[in-house]
Amino acid sequence: MKKITFLTIIVGLLISCQPTTKKANLTDNIFSFVFMTDIHLEPERHATEGLLQAIDTINRLAPDFVLTGGDNIMDALGQKESRADSLYNLFETTMKKLKMPVYYTLGNHEVFGLYKESGVSPDNKYYGKKMYENRLGKRYYSFDHKNWHFVVLDGIGFTEERRYYGVVDSVQVKWLKHDLANTEKSKPVVVCIHIPLVSIGTQINRGPTEGLQKSSVITNAHEIISILEQHSVKLVLQGHTHFLEDIYYNGIHYITGGAVSAVLWRGTRPGLEEGFLKIDISGDKFSWKYIDYGWDAETEKN
Repeated sequence: MKKITFLTIIVGLLISCQPTTKKANLTDNIFSFVFMTDIHLEPERHATEGLLQAIDTINRLAPDFVLTGGDNIMDALGQKESRADSLYNLFETTMKKLKMPVYYTLGNHEVFGLYKESGVSPDNKYYGKKMYENRLGKRYYSFDHKNWHFVVLDGIGFTEERRYYGVVDSVQVKWLKHDLANTEKSKPVVVCIHIPLVSIGTQINRGPTEGLQKSSVITNAHEIISILEQHSVKLVLQGHTHFLEDIYYNGIHYITGGAVSAVLWRGTRPGLEEGFLKIDISGDKFSWKYIDYGWDAETEKN
């Protein structure tokens, strides 16, 4: 396997004295979870075999739960209902091999029939995000695990031309404010969203002066970040770019988690194998590691 490289960005003032939770919680607050994003499952390209290998690795690691980062399937945007339905079936069946709970995040590729070339009418009962909600659950929600609070957001908006872009809608913004306001101040928070709030992937991959498109970043990120900074948010987990980065700003780590599928099951990005994040929690602190689960697309597809 190639050596994995990643980029860490430290921005702003690092404060050595960070708040901690009550001592009574520290010994109980030790656990791990896996963040696996951009799986892009399909029957082609041996993707199912690759995902099963990732699942075997996760089961051996035995985290408390798995959190996906969106783009679970490949692809419902421009597909007929029969194809999209079969992809959801394949994904649900395969993910049942995991031996721990799974929490899902909506990605752009889970959106059904958005592209006009799909031939799907907006009147279809599963159009847009409805198929995802019917198959995998709510598009945004929160849950608690031990003394940590987890928030999962839907960052996918639709244009009038039936394309997607990155945005957290006004209904979610109101909900997010309420959810965090009702979370104990001392409770650490993790936020998960598919399209990044913050990323420098484009500058690294395309050039230092390259900008981000509306489909590559949450367009109202400043609004969301200003809300998160008012609470005990420690970590934002992101996907979409198939890039591994850890950007630290104003006390929050924005980590884009690579991709289980790497370059859509066709091989690796330079320096980055197919993989996922294992995140270890201890008290109110966390550490992370990118796990290369051993898949070799060039070998496996032959």
